[in-house]
This record gives sequence, structure tokens and C-alpha cells, in this order.
Amino acid sequence: MTTARDAARLLTWRAAMMKDAGEKYTREAAMAKLMASEAATMCAHQSIQVLGGMGYVSDMPAERHYRDARITEIYEGTSEIQHLVIAGDVIKEYQG
Repeated sequence: MTTARDAARLLTWRAAMMKDAGEKYTREAAMAKLMASEAATMCAHQSIQVLGGMGYVSDMPAERHYRDARITEIYEGTSEIQHLVIAGDVIKEYQG
């Protein structure tokens, strides 16, 4: 879980540094957003697994965290759209 969190954090910092430097950062921003949403969902899912049946009880914070993390893959640019943005940028890089 820590590895996924740190990877998302570093990608976010990289995209921010590129933006601050005035460089093109579309791909890096999409990669950071994709990684962050997937890392949050994975970490929340793993916490529910650790808690077992209690993880699904609505009184537990893990259940709310899972719902909140899962919605990040759906709203604010779905994961599929982020994949398309990344792939399109990679194709542009290799075509010209």
C-alpha cells in the first residue's frame, strides 16, 4: 500500500514540477491522476480485506474510504479516459 501511495505522490510531484517549469505535462498529469485513483482504491480495498466482515459495516471508516476512493475512478475523468490520454500522447511522441 505504501508503494502505491508513494508512486502516486511522486508522479503528482513530477507533473507539478513540469508545469512549474513551463513544460508540457499532459501525460504526466494523466498518469498521476490514474495512479492516485487506482492506488486509493487498492489501499481502501486492502483495508477492507484486513478488517474482514467488519470492513463492510457502514459504521467503519474503511467502508466510507472505499466508496470515496472508488468514485475517483468514475468522476473527474474516468480511468479509461486517462488511459486514452496517456496512450494518445505516447503515440504522438513516437509518430513525430
